[in-house]
Amino acid sequence: MGQSLLCTMGFYLLSTVIYGNAEAGPKPTVTLQPSRTHIYSGETVTVRCEIQGGEGAQWTYEWRAEKLNTRQSSNEYRIIKVTESDGGEYRCRGRSSSSWTEWSDITTLTILHKPKAQLRADRTAVPAGGSVILTCSVSVSSSSSGWKYYWYRYDKYYKLVTLRDGVFLSNRQISVSEGGLYRCRGGRGEPVYYTEYSETIKIAKPKAELRADSTAVPVGGSVTLTCSVSPSSSSSGWKYYWYRDGKSYQILTNGQISVSEGGLYWCRGGRGEPVYYTEYSKSVWIDTTVSNRSVVTLHPNWSEIYRGETITVRCEIHGGDTEWDYEWETNNIIKPPNQNEYRIRSASSSNSGNYRCKGRMKSSQHKTTEWSDSVTLTVSDNKPKAELRADRTAVPVGGSVTLTCSVNPSSSSSSSSSRWKYYWYRYDSYYKLVTSPDAVFLSNGQISVSEGGRYSCRGGRGEPVYYTEDSESVWIDTTVSNRPVVTLYPNWSEIYRGETITVRCEIHGGDTEWDYEWETNSTIKPPNQSEYRIRSASSSKSGNYRCKGRMKSSQHKTTEWSDSVTLTVSDNKPRPVLTVSPSWLSPGASVTLNCEVEHPSAGWSFYWYKAVPDLSQKSSSYELLPDGSGTAQDSYIIHGQTHTAGYVCRAGRGDPEYHTDHSQPKFV
Repeated sequence: MGQSLLCTMGFYLLSTVIYGNAEAGPKPTVTLQPSRTHIYSGETVTVRCEIQGGEGAQWTYEWRAEKLNTRQSSNEYRIIKVTESDGGEYRCRGRSSSSWTEWSDITTLTILHKPKAQLRADRTAVPAGGSVILTCSVSVSSSSSGWKYYWYRYDKYYKLVTLRDGVFLSNRQISVSEGGLYRCRGGRGEPVYYTEYSETIKIAKPKAELRADSTAVPVGGSVTLTCSVSPSSSSSGWKYYWYRDGKSYQILTNGQISVSEGGLYWCRGGRGEPVYYTEYSKSVWIDTTVSNRSVVTLHPNWSEIYRGETITVRCEIHGGDTEWDYEWETNNIIKPPNQNEYRIRSASSSNSGNYRCKGRMKSSQHKTTEWSDSVTLTVSDNKPKAELRADRTAVPVGGSVTLTCSVNPSSSSSSSSSRWKYYWYRYDSYYKLVTSPDAVFLSNGQISVSEGGRYSCRGGRGEPVYYTEDSESVWIDTTVSNRPVVTLYPNWSEIYRGETITVRCEIHGGDTEWDYEWETNSTIKPPNQSEYRIRSASSSKSGNYRCKGRMKSSQHKTTEWSDSVTLTVSDNKPRPVLTVSPSWLSPGASVTLNCEVEHPSAGWSFYWYKAVPDLSQKSSSYELLPDGSGTAQDSYIIHGQTHTAGYVCRAGRGDPEYHTDHSQPKFV
């Protein structure tokens, strides 16, 4: 509407008002209604052009202003909720027949921002039996006329203060005797235009304070309640008014009462005539303890729970069939709901703690049991792991192996381990559950198996079943009747450093294909093959050798270990001893040479040589005697020797052939 008025200022307004026949001439006047030149943003104002003494004439009106103009059908403009753009200078003139009046004087309309009420109090607290004076005003004093004041007090929400709440001293002052939060605002005009609310002022009032020496009446006992007025400097002469469950209870000059019945209690003080009351105290809830006994139980009742298990904490109240509401108290971070049981579906360490409960009668909420004794729930974040042990690693022919599964940490007598059920698995392409046909179940934690393979186990308990981690697997072999034998090729009792020897594992019975396993106390372990060829023996190869076979087609089936065979390798290269017979002979006689080694039957061949002195080198070279290469006999006969000569020998064996050192020379 304000925009309509401004638009009016830019155009000629032709409005005919019939007054009768009169000549134009009187000077018009611009008036405002209400008659204030300062108007607040949002108020309603009427601008009017009045021509005194021009009665009876027919007038048309022309308005002129600083801003835009618009047409109207009367000599006045009503602006609903003015804005700053409606402010400015206004003047008008009238026309009758062919003559105009002169222009009216300028009337300036000023638009102000919405004002805010100001609230002041002559004191901040209501004295006993007294009051506080509140004064409300509009902030812009030059435009403060015509205001009516509205008072508000907070009680859950702000509501208008009436004559029952205070004494209205004047339009802008009231006297209040009740504490609380107060504010005000001004209003004027039709329709009423309101200022902004004032800031809130808190008015204090003496307040009663209630204390209880206990929050519960013990069985057959009572609780002492004490009421006092704060501040204590105004505490003389008070009577105390006691209330229980919304009803007046007692009026006493003493500030203490003893109660044996539970409920919601509060109090206030009063004194004087008529009685001046303090504010009410805060309420105190007093329970009445009944004889029924509450007990916390754990289901299942295990001393330790593992992360992920399901456990129920239950509150049981013995004695009678009363219906109860339940309250819980715990020192952990998660509080159970107010029900008789708390089912923890996936426990964690955050559920650990002490739990206790009590019951509250549904039919009488102030009647409760005592707190139960605390029950401790311990939840471990470490998931337990099953442990699997076997009394042997191989099933003997026609026998069995006993497997034992337990939960670690474990104590066979502890309640946390006694409830486990054990699940057994055997690997055959994948792990599958072991059932009765596959094993003999000796007890919950033991089975007897007669078939080899890879076994594991785990424990489970509860509903739904909570499983431990799987145990480490245990490999069980099945012993077959085939018999392995270790042999040496060649089969010499002692081997010398540098010789070649083969250690062989032979398995008799059937044509099964085998993988081979060796066990030795030497420093070098043979490969997993049927034979081990040592091409240049040394003492590090000395030791006891035994073997067994594992079926290629069924890896858990093995022979027993063979008997051990001892291989001895000497690091000392042997040197034969040469003897001649006779040592003295006549020219042309025969002589017999004998070459003796330490183990003469160990496959030796013999080589015979004549020693030829080399005087320049002070040594001898060796010439092989006729037919003296690799003889099977350890003797050699020389026929018709005519002069002194020296002879040596050496031995050789194996493939490739290993040679001893040369013997010391013998001269004949």
